[in-house]
Amino acid sequence: MSIFLDTGKFDEIKKFLSYGIIDGVTTNPSILVSEGLKPGIKNLEKQSKKVAKLLKKLPLSIEVTSNNYDEMFAQSLKFSRWSKNINVKITIHGPNGELENLKLIHELENKRNVRVNVTAMMSAQQCFLAAKAGATYVSIFGGRVNNMGYDSNKEINILRNLLDKFNLKSKIIVGSTREVINITQWLNSGAHIVTCHPKFLEGMLIHPYTKETVQMFLKDGNKIIK
Repeated sequence: MSIFLDTGKFDEIKKFLSYGIIDGVTTNPSILVSEGLKPGIKNLEKQSKKVAKLLKKLPLSIEVTSNNYDEMFAQSLKFSRWSKNINVKITIHGPNGELENLKLIHELENKRNVRVNVTAMMSAQQCFLAAKAGATYVSIFGGRVNNMGYDSNKEINILRNLLDKFNLKSKIIVGSTREVINITQWLNSGAHIVTCHPKFLEGMLIHPYTKETVQMFLKDGNKIIK
């Protein structure tokens, strides 16, 4: 059971690492752009190396920025060389359903010693094929699955049973977190890892009745000391 932080913000990662509650970090181009990463491969490299060093041996996922086979291949090799704990994220297929991504995933994992996090998946069957291709991680977007009217917990449970039954090495990452309760539900359903924005971990920690209770204890504690 692991919790990853879905952000590229160095200070946020450092903070939650100090709490001892995160086990890795995931990013994607949309997250990095929204967080203000400046354009250019050098800026991505600098940021990635900085976070990877902070994480030490914990995993960091960096996503390719192209859907051209040769460009994805070159980026995957480049990104993986930045640090030993970097995994490369590749979508299960292209924007129009192109299937060549699986070929790349298989080659990187089995011939190039590059760990791949296959992403943008919405079903157990997609994840199962990615696992068959050799992916280290299979990422299903649980929140989007629910948004489409399906049960993300059922998909996760089916997938975990398949991975265990056929002894496939892939670890399930569930992302696209929408609610605090998603985290424990998805882990309970069989996810190896849930990745989420920092605000959801804060939501797990902070409870209004806990605040009320602590305030009461402190108030009464002052009476004892006085």
